[in-house]
Amino acid sequence: MRITKYTHACVRLEQDGHVLVIDPGAWSEPAALTGADAVLVTHEHADHIDVLRLAELGVPVYAPAEANIPQVELIRVSSGVGFTAAGFRVRAVGGRHAFIYAGQPDCANLGYILDEAVYHPGDSLHVPDQPIETLLVPVQGSWMKTAEAIDFVKAIKPQRAFAIHDAQINDRGLSSVNGWLSEETNSGYRYLRPGESV
Repeated sequence: MRITKYTHACVRLEQDGHVLVIDPGAWSEPAALTGADAVLVTHEHADHIDVLRLAELGVPVYAPAEANIPQVELIRVSSGVGFTAAGFRVRAVGGRHAFIYAGQPDCANLGYILDEAVYHPGDSLHVPDQPIETLLVPVQGSWMKTAEAIDFVKAIKPQRAFAIHDAQINDRGLSSVNGWLSEETNSGYRYLRPGESV
């Protein structure tokens, strides 16, 4: 499986000629969607879904059943449901967006586990009830602290972890966050710049 990180929370996965894109938001590069066979959206916020791009894409778009995304035709899924998208086995987990302040915002948020190996949690720190090989870990957001990202990686104990949700942090801050995650976790943490693949 080839994983390519794009700006912020957008990740492109390629395997056996299939392309699956997760969270192509307003800040991610349009190239992330080139040749996409399907899209997974964790929740309705614009940094995770660019409705104008997806409305015209013409591929299946999966999103939480409760998501308020009227401009895009969705395949609505619920937590615990398994399905196949672009040749990948997917299981939806979690259910709610992390609180930012005073309980806001509270919207549906699903994490997705792909082929029982790769986990994208969206804007949540939900710990699934199974081993995870590759964790896509949110490293910054108005809803989290670096300590929470470190604890999230430690709780999941993946073989490797890559940063997502990082577009609002400058290079100095990113260097600090990356240093802490590398030092405090034993999970093969590595930062991928937008467009970089593993």
